Amino acid sequence: MPFIAALIAALALSACSADAASQDRVVRAAVASDLRFAFPEIIELVQEEHPDIDVRVTYGSSGQFMTQILNGAPFDLYLSADQAYPATVVDEGLASEGQLFRYARGRLVVWDPQGTLATPTIDDARNANTIAVANPRHAPYGRAAMEALISSGLLSVLEDRLVFGENVSQTAEFAQSGAADIALIALSLVISGPLANTGTWTEIPQDLFEPLDQGGVVLDEAQDFTAAQSVRDVLLSPRGQEILARYGFED
Repeated sequence: MPFIAALIAALALSACSADAASQDRVVRAAVASDLRFAFPEIIELVQEEHPDIDVRVTYGSSGQFMTQILNGAPFDLYLSADQAYPATVVDEGLASEGQLFRYARGRLVVWDPQGTLATPTIDDARNANTIAVANPRHAPYGRAAMEALISSGLLSVLEDRLVFGENVSQTAEFAQSGAADIALIALSLVISGPLANTGTWTEIPQDLFEPLDQGGVVLDEAQDFTAAQSVRDVLLSPRGQEILARYGFED
C-alpha cells in the first residue's frame, strides 16, 4: 500500500508539472486587426516549429491595445499597425527597447464594396455619400486615411460624410454592410477572408501618407518570455514574411 500511495502521488505530481509546463507555454498576443486573416497562418507556422506553444490572440485597435497594456492588461506580445504605439509601451517602462521590432509595412486602399467603380481612386470619394475610415485617434490606418484625404485636398469637402470604425476591420464591415459607399482600409483585408473577390479596390499612393510601418514588442511581464520571443522570431522569419507578403504586406 505505501508503494501504491507513493506511485499515485508521483503520478499526480507529474501531471501537475505537465500542466504547469503547458500553461507556461501560452503566449497572449494583442494583434492589430489588419492581421486578422494573415496571423492564423503565422500561428500554424508557430505550432509547426514549436508544438508546445499555444498562441492566444485578441484582434483589435492598435491604440486601444496600447491603452489597455499601459493599464495592466495581461498581454505577452503586442503587434501594432504602427511603430509608435509599441515605442510608447517601451517609454512607459513596460518593455525594453531591445524587444522592439518592425515586422511589415501596411498598404492602404480605396475599396468600393459594390464594385460600381472599375478602378476606384481617392478622388472618387467626392461622389460618395459616406466614406468609412478607421478612427484616427487610435487606429493607424485611420490616421493614414485622414492624411491621404488632407494630401488630396479632400478632407474639408468630405469631413461631414465620414463614418468611423473602431478599427480597420470594423471599418471594412461598415462598407460591406452598406453603411458606407466606399472605405479607406487595409489591403490585407480586401484580398483575403470574406472581402476577397468582393467589390473593387485601388491602392492609395504611399506618398499621400506617412508609411504604415508596423511594429511590435515583447512585454517585460510576459508569462513565458522565451515563448513570446519564439512567436516573434517565427513572424520575422523568411517563412513568416512570405505569409505576410501573400496578404498584401510589404517587408
